[in-house]
Amino acid sequence: MTGQQADLYRQAGEHFAPAIARLSRAMERDADKARDLEQEIHLEIWRSLARFKGDCALKTWVFRVAHNVAADHVGRAGRRPATVDLEDVDVLPGDDDEAAAADRHALDRLHAQIRVLPLLDAQLILLWLEGHSGSEIAEVTGLSAGAVATRLSRLRERLAAHFQDTNAGEADD
Repeated sequence: MTGQQADLYRQAGEHFAPAIARLSRAMERDADKARDLEQEIHLEIWRSLARFKGDCALKTWVFRVAHNVAADHVGRAGRRPATVDLEDVDVLPGDDDEAAAADRHALDRLHAQIRVLPLLDAQLILLWLEGHSGSEIAEVTGLSAGAVATRLSRLRERLAAHFQDTNAGEADD
């Protein structure tokens, strides 16, 4: 790796590591597997920077690599039989305060909904949640800006309807 590539990787880490961690946690429920995915993404970014020509923004490159690695990871996981570690069966809730638990519950519900979306839709909503513009998402995913806008609108409506239905069901209980 050249000095320029090392500088690019350092920039990518400084600016996008938290977003990569969030992407990993959103795509993978198991915390250990999410950390593995995060490491896979960083490794592939490190490797792929040798091919980075500067034809697009570093941000676009990093998220394109991250979402491709995440898509491969999800695809591999879908072909393996589901297993549960025995250590995870007896996990008890911690002593967090009620607000933190409610936030974690809402985030878990959102991640669960994202995980059942088709992969491209999951990637679109995750990029949107990270604050990427429609044109940036189009550049990362290869879709047109119009297709991104349409799909995002439908996804937001779908997620909002799910949470309204779920909240109404919880209020009835």
